[in-house]
Amino acid sequence: MVLPAMSEAPVRWLGFQPEFAETFGLPKRSFRLMLRARMVSEKSDQLRRVLGLGFGLAVSVGGTIGVGILRTPGLVAEQLHSPSAILFLWIAGGLYTLLGASCLTELGVMLPEAGGYYVYARRAFGSSTGFAVGWTDWLMYCSVLAYVSIAIAEFVAVLGLVMSGAVRLLAVSILVAVVVLQWLGIRISSRFQELTTSLKCVAFLTLVTICFLVPTRVDSKAFVVPSMSFSGLIIALQAIVITYGGWQSPLYFMEEDRDPSRNLPRTMIGGVLSVIGIYLLVNIALLKVLPVSELSSATLPAADAAQIIAGGRGRDLITILSVISLVPLLNAVMMMGTRVIFAMGRDRLFWARTSTVNAGGTPAAATFLTTATAVGLIVSGTFQRLVAMTSFFLAANYCFACLALIVLRRREPELRRPYRAWGYPWSVWVVVIGGLIFLVAMLVGDPFNGLAALALLGVGLIGRAAFTRGASPP
Repeated sequence: MVLPAMSEAPVRWLGFQPEFAETFGLPKRSFRLMLRARMVSEKSDQLRRVLGLGFGLAVSVGGTIGVGILRTPGLVAEQLHSPSAILFLWIAGGLYTLLGASCLTELGVMLPEAGGYYVYARRAFGSSTGFAVGWTDWLMYCSVLAYVSIAIAEFVAVLGLVMSGAVRLLAVSILVAVVVLQWLGIRISSRFQELTTSLKCVAFLTLVTICFLVPTRVDSKAFVVPSMSFSGLIIALQAIVITYGGWQSPLYFMEEDRDPSRNLPRTMIGGVLSVIGIYLLVNIALLKVLPVSELSSATLPAADAAQIIAGGRGRDLITILSVISLVPLLNAVMMMGTRVIFAMGRDRLFWARTSTVNAGGTPAAATFLTTATAVGLIVSGTFQRLVAMTSFFLAANYCFACLALIVLRRREPELRRPYRAWGYPWSVWVVVIGGLIFLVAMLVGDPFNGLAALALLGVGLIGRAAFTRGASPP
């Protein structure tokens, strides 16, 4: 039984009398100290184990599906030109993501701790690499928080609900509202995630259904298919893999899951399969409404399809759908970012205060610091630069996590593994090689931001050396 922190009479609360200590063969004073220590630990560094399968699926799907699927089909069609090739590549990207989900599920059930990639990198490669992964992961989430908050505010402004000059203020207000919701406790924020993700799925499926009801349009250029280039294939695949990003979200909540060994495989695999299904339906629906020639030239193909369906109000409908899709993403990203520095703070690789948890089960100081950083990025307008600088850390940290699986399989074969990755070790190497190719392509394509990101990593390592000097990890 988990006891909440109490300010007085801890032993007598809920009928616990000191006399009961004799039943357990303990001195009364020891019994009091034992209960008080349990309650203090619950307040200082213990997350609440209250999450289940529903939240895992919600955070996986809600943390993945966003505005990307409303934009990316146009870019992919521009490179491939063929409906069959388009659908095949979306399936291929989904299967690659599924392999990655299987690999990281083994790590998640083997090391059921909060923090995601950081936990696996630290266990396999040591504190320095663990800090580098955790620091860059947290910075990425802070920049995404700012980016998504601004995006929601801009969509609201497009609907004419606020003046364009108030976008930044609205973005900060939206972010703070999500933080207030999370401050109320993990139960409330998890229910919010489940509700908004369900609403998102219903909205996307409604769009798909309406598209299927529209008569098929004949493409006059259907028989003139431009040749597909290898570079175009890589560009399309990169865009698809990025659109699938976010499926790893359940890994950050392992200490809060009631049964991680049972739930994580279901949430990771089930979440990715759900996303694959929705993405395929969206692409099929868009191909039903828009000829390939129009789809390939569309910046926001979902809006073009909605305009055909609903006329001038179509773009407003897609704008509303964009807001609906981004709200659960914002909530999920905030929760994940705070769990990263919670875990680092507990291991004394970050500010130790970030490991404190409030009465509702929310990492209080971690939430405050993450929010303050994101607000600073919104106000200063530097979030776009930070997103560009840290985006390649997604691929780098992903590779480190998969390599951690190989290292821990060899070095610690005795660890309990309720779930094992499919097709190990070949599946892991496929995922790692794909991640490395993606990483190299990003660095070659944008060397300035790549070098700037490495400099940002250096700042973090120097800061860690300065502020943790003399402190020894537990």
